[in-house]
Amino acid sequence: MSKKALIGLIVIGLIIVTSIVSMFVSMPQQDKGVATASNTIGVIMIEGVIGQTTNILGIPQNINDPVEQIRKAQEDNAVRAVVVKINSPGGSAAKSIEIYKELKKLKKTGKKIIVSMGDAAASGGYMVAAAGDIIVANPATITGSIGVIMQYTNYEGLYDKLGLKEITIKSGPYKDIGSPTRDLTPEEKKILQGVIEDTFQQFLEIVSEGRKMPIDKVKELADGRIFTGRQALKVGLVDKLGDFYDAVDIAAKEAGMQGKPVLKYYATPTPLSILFGSGAKSNLEDIGVEILRLLFIDKYSLNYK
Repeated sequence: MSKKALIGLIVIGLIIVTSIVSMFVSMPQQDKGVATASNTIGVIMIEGVIGQTTNILGIPQNINDPVEQIRKAQEDNAVRAVVVKINSPGGSAAKSIEIYKELKKLKKTGKKIIVSMGDAAASGGYMVAAAGDIIVANPATITGSIGVIMQYTNYEGLYDKLGLKEITIKSGPYKDIGSPTRDLTPEEKKILQGVIEDTFQQFLEIVSEGRKMPIDKVKELADGRIFTGRQALKVGLVDKLGDFYDAVDIAAKEAGMQGKPVLKYYATPTPLSILFGSGAKSNLEDIGVEILRLLFIDKYSLNYK
């Protein structure tokens, strides 16, 4: 076996072991200190693509479901405020709305919600952030991207060159809408555009509600563009500039806490994140994908988003 192949197998094996072990790790991490009902701040982590439930190998990765974290915080009587740490480019529209609505339920308990934006809190990531009482962004955070997108690839030309033809048997004229082997009909485009526009309207309403911003103002900012944290502050999409610990300080102040707060995390740390930091797992997956591409490009086609 070549050295390149051996390295590839080691990395892939590490990804598999980490993914399996992480499903069974259930001890939430917590800052050192004595947690009381007067000084505890809950921390909810929303990382990666929203709604993505498996990794590149198809192994379930839903142990840190944001909705479950929110519910734990809601039921935790020791917690007086919550910091929602977001590092996400967006993802599923349905899951983003679900998380937003769960955060609204949490807010009804009287607990303050402070959002801390990391590298990115865009699209669905921004929708979730809109539920916060105060949004804190890093000056270089990528946020905004308010909009909805649907894409598919048409392989019809390739099929023609290869002499392939798809046979479709369907119960209704629109059952195969979005088929990758033909163009959309005008009627199908109209149907899908209607879906996009309705989902977009829901997005607008959520941002308008969460930010207490007139919907016409939201529309001006909702053309899909992205903003840095500093730009977002100027247009009213975020409230303050700062890092995660600035958000913690704000949460403590909003909750009227005295002394240093204790942070209670509801996300489950994975073995690699404990050893090498929170980005270790995703970085190794990226490396694994590249190694697979280099070693087996002629045998496999991988999609990683």
